[in-house]
Amino acid sequence: MRINRQKKANKYLNFYSNNFGFRKPFQVLIDGTFCYAALQNKVNIQDQLTNYLGVEIKLLTTKCVIMETEKLGKALFGTSLIIKQFSVHQCEHKKSISGSACFTSMIGENNPNRYIIATQDRELQDVVRDVPGTPVMYLHQKAPTLEEPSKLSLKVAQQKAIQRFSVTEIDQENIKKMKEVVFGPQEETAKKKKKKGGPNPLSCKKKKKHSPYQNTPTTGDGKRKRHRIRIPKHVKELLQSHSG
Repeated sequence: MRINRQKKANKYLNFYSNNFGFRKPFQVLIDGTFCYAALQNKVNIQDQLTNYLGVEIKLLTTKCVIMETEKLGKALFGTSLIIKQFSVHQCEHKKSISGSACFTSMIGENNPNRYIIATQDRELQDVVRDVPGTPVMYLHQKAPTLEEPSKLSLKVAQQKAIQRFSVTEIDQENIKKMKEVVFGPQEETAKKKKKKGGPNPLSCKKKKKHSPYQNTPTTGDGKRKRHRIRIPKHVKELLQSHSG
């Protein structure tokens, strides 16, 4: 089961690397809700994420997230200690805002800095899914889970693939010029007209010979009737005189 989870995670990371330019070390932005869940389930974030993803990672947070956990007082004292262990990424907010708002501004419209967002906040997860090329990570009890790419990320990746392999009119013109440089001007060959030939002898049907018996009437028993030839009387007499 653990091997299958790691294979899925590697598959998703390869997707983001190939389509959105993610590179090692992968940057993971962690908020207070993720640290709170780790504390409750006694999860060592650094060790668990490194073992799960199997690649070099960099765990980050922001000043806004640290300030947010500190303001919640003793109830989140342990969470505050955990969050302060990570490197602080400059969010450029002069006045601290909520952690979810801070992360939303960090990823913008297309996640230019290629962050993986680690959070248990459902509303923030929904926001992240609407930003193409932004992975979501959360804790399922003690198991870190990298969510599969969103439908929007898959759609954008498909569009990029089509653009990558499509040949534009400018590309076609450049290819034509390169051919002329290498092979010389290409003359268009005239299309040869096909000569009209006679009918195919194999397709011609032979005429049927007319049978002399075709229209010969028959008797009732199926036998052909014989036609008697009547000889004129004067011819008969002449024939008899010669025979005598």
